[in-house]
Amino acid sequence: MTNFNHNLARRALGFLVLIALAAGSVLPAFGQRRSTRRSPRLGRYTRPVAAQPSYYTVSANTLLRVRMNEVISSENARIGDRFTTTVVDPVYARGVEVIPAGSIVTGRVASVTRASRKSKAGTLGVGFVSVQLPSGLTRVINGSLTDVSSESVSSDNEGQVSGKSSMKRNVVFIGGGAATGALIGAIAGGGKGAGIGAGVGAGLGVAGAYFSKGKEAEVKRGTEFGVVLNQSVALPVANVR
Repeated sequence: MTNFNHNLARRALGFLVLIALAAGSVLPAFGQRRSTRRSPRLGRYTRPVAAQPSYYTVSANTLLRVRMNEVISSENARIGDRFTTTVVDPVYARGVEVIPAGSIVTGRVASVTRASRKSKAGTLGVGFVSVQLPSGLTRVINGSLTDVSSESVSSDNEGQVSGKSSMKRNVVFIGGGAATGALIGAIAGGGKGAGIGAGVGAGLGVAGAYFSKGKEAEVKRGTEFGVVLNQSVALPVANVR
């Protein structure tokens, strides 16, 4: 009887040892599975943050050469009408390209004078309100119409083109005989009925008499002219592909 109890106790002890060994192998595996499940959650907090683009300031008085994308005329234009132009030459700030060729500059009709057969040619006053880069980024600007003759612009060693201090900004499109679009001239004085100054068109090499009475100011598609910035604007470096 004693031997029977002794054998039974040995078997019970062996069974408990097996249970302990089995539990020891299961628990680490369970912990490993739980750790594997948590790893994606931890990964969310270790993803790198995208670098922010560096911005460069395009200073006031910078000149943009643009090309007209549509037709506007003093015959039917209204104040507030918008039109678009395309940047012809890239613009640089501190030697870095920030406004690539192909960017879109939006303009707005600011004043309209219909042509009169007895008194004067029609005129169109415009301003420029935004620039859209090829990337889609759009920035508000404050720009004025000007010509792009060599006498009125200068460039520095970093490629930035600027208007000279003598550049006239109180200019409008004026009806005339130009085949490529309306001419650009300065207005002598302001307000309704402002006359055409004696030096109108001098920067373009044409005489004041060239502006024909009864001619509407029609700016044709493809006409090139200048937009001079009245205020600085901050833009990121252009993406180079």
